[in-house]
Amino acid sequence: MTEATAPDHGPLTGVRVVELAGIGPGPFAAMLLADLGADVVRVDRPGGPGLGIDPARDITNRNKRSVVVDLKTSDGVKHVLDLAGRADILIEGYRPGVAERLGVGPEDCRARNPRLVYGRMTGWGQEGPLADRAGHDIGYIAVTGALGMTGEPGRPPVAPANLLGDYAGGSLYLVVGVLAALHHARATGAGQVVDAAIVDGTAHLTSMIHGMLAAGVWQDRRGANLLDGGCPYYGTYETADGAYMAVGALEPRFYAEFLRLLDLTGLEGAHADVTRWPELRARVAERFASRTRDAWTAVFEGTDACVAPVLSLREAPHHPHLAARSTFTDHAGITQPAPAPRFSATPATVRTGPARPGADTEEVARDWGVPGLVSPPSNPQRKASS
Repeated sequence: MTEATAPDHGPLTGVRVVELAGIGPGPFAAMLLADLGADVVRVDRPGGPGLGIDPARDITNRNKRSVVVDLKTSDGVKHVLDLAGRADILIEGYRPGVAERLGVGPEDCRARNPRLVYGRMTGWGQEGPLADRAGHDIGYIAVTGALGMTGEPGRPPVAPANLLGDYAGGSLYLVVGVLAALHHARATGAGQVVDAAIVDGTAHLTSMIHGMLAAGVWQDRRGANLLDGGCPYYGTYETADGAYMAVGALEPRFYAEFLRLLDLTGLEGAHADVTRWPELRARVAERFASRTRDAWTAVFEGTDACVAPVLSLREAPHHPHLAARSTFTDHAGITQPAPAPRFSATPATVRTGPARPGADTEEVARDWGVPGLVSPPSNPQRKASS
């Protein structure tokens, strides 16, 4: 038994996943499943990844194995169907209809394996006026209202990298969906198709805000609310060295501690009086601007004022709390986030570095019982292009 399929690698040990290679949320979802112990086989396409990232540094392909298959040939389609016949979950991120045209759509795969959970990762979903259109994270979060909540009033919304749409609204919902469907499949013997659209997931993430909007405690505009930077005791402030501190002193006792450590007086009731928020913001900003980020970090360290330094990606692994928890790990010379969440009985680890395209073909062929992966092609005839 190989390292990638050995037991005790996480709670999903024994679950087999086929990932049809794509970019963005699909690979991240498959990485999460792999981190949790699933045996994930990534089916890479000839010619390499679409974004040209060095495969040796593409962390989203860690803990996986890779085979290279040309889905535009009849042999390639056969290989994928053979893998699907032995899998618990398949993940694809093509535009609607492409997998069907290639011959590896849900009906084709589930004809081989009725228990298969077929996970579909798209931006717009499998149906609707925009289903066939191209798109990226920023457009998906734009139409859901989520992007419109970011940034300062009177200035353009701020793009939160591709974390909110691709990964939160997309990958995480796909993982929840396929695991829920896997539970159902194991109970009933029947697989199903999971349509994970980024627009659906991102909209779902705004549930609490919609409730607050309906209750009249959220204004439908940017920078005017408790959690969107409109509140002077929930936001960020520049320090003397051009860095920033993040403040989240919402509850009264945390707010009182916040004022005490800033050595600000006369503002005890300002948090509850919206008319005094401009005054409060100005005095807090002036105070933070008087010292460096590190100096303020020392002031607030170990307190309940809910204040933290805003760190860069390279700084974050060295934060004392994250370092103590091993929130980041080093593997094969790459500093990266460790698997999450944590399990008391079946801990997850970074077992292998990023899978190199095609490097694991012989292992997968043996372990999954698909010898044709390494056999000479029996029918090289090309299929029609998708």
